[in-house]
Amino acid sequence: MFGSVSTPATVSIVVPALNEASRIEPCLQRLRSDFPDCDLVVVDGGSTDGTLDLAGRYARTVRSAAGRATQMNAGAAATTGDILWFIHADCRVPVDALDLIRRALLDPGVVGGGLRLRFDQRSLGLDYLAVSSNLRARRLHWIFGDQAMFVRRDVFDSVGGFPQIPLMEDLEMSRTLRRRGRLEVLPTTVTASARRLVDQGVWRMTVLMQLLKLQYLLGADPERIRRRYEAGTRRRRRRPRAAGSQHPRFSHDRRH
Repeated sequence: MFGSVSTPATVSIVVPALNEASRIEPCLQRLRSDFPDCDLVVVDGGSTDGTLDLAGRYARTVRSAAGRATQMNAGAAATTGDILWFIHADCRVPVDALDLIRRALLDPGVVGGGLRLRFDQRSLGLDYLAVSSNLRARRLHWIFGDQAMFVRRDVFDSVGGFPQIPLMEDLEMSRTLRRRGRLEVLPTTVTASARRLVDQGVWRMTVLMQLLKLQYLLGADPERIRRRYEAGTRRRRRRPRAAGSQHPRFSHDRRH
């Protein structure tokens, strides 16, 4: 039996990371404190800033090639929990989320899901993006990475994990899982960092990602979509900077 209220299902938390030295410690400290009975694994995609050493103080660590899908699959393979819970290093999940996940998955028709989304900054663009993301999750059942996706281990294994594509792996995983059962959007909220959206321009990135999603759904090659995404972010980084400003760091993280 997949757990019960008295004997809850085991949960493995997988945190993919790449050059997150400034954020990985507070992230893992919170996860250790808030969810002490969960297995906690950090999958490092080749950091050069000491992320792996810092993570090793709080969690088991796994090395893998860079790439969100590759890292999350490697993390899943290193764990044994009944439930896999994928949390980004720059997202903060509420304490009540774990109990809500376990309760949601007591229903055998539910295969996974995610949390409602908000950002740690407020603006018209960020508020729009959060509202539209939550609406999309409820109506289309598309759960993106910054919504702290969770999934039953047996279902995850049966579909072969995240698809090995350079972008849109969370969208494709949602579409695959939806064919297996229901995806629940839980009545609690994950707070995601807005730093990269703000660095790149919120409206600009919103439009870019919507165009890339449309191209993906129309059958464009994921590698070609990745090149377009990287070209778009490079153009932004080449703009003249104000005195004292810094280039935004590019990483495999992005917001949808």
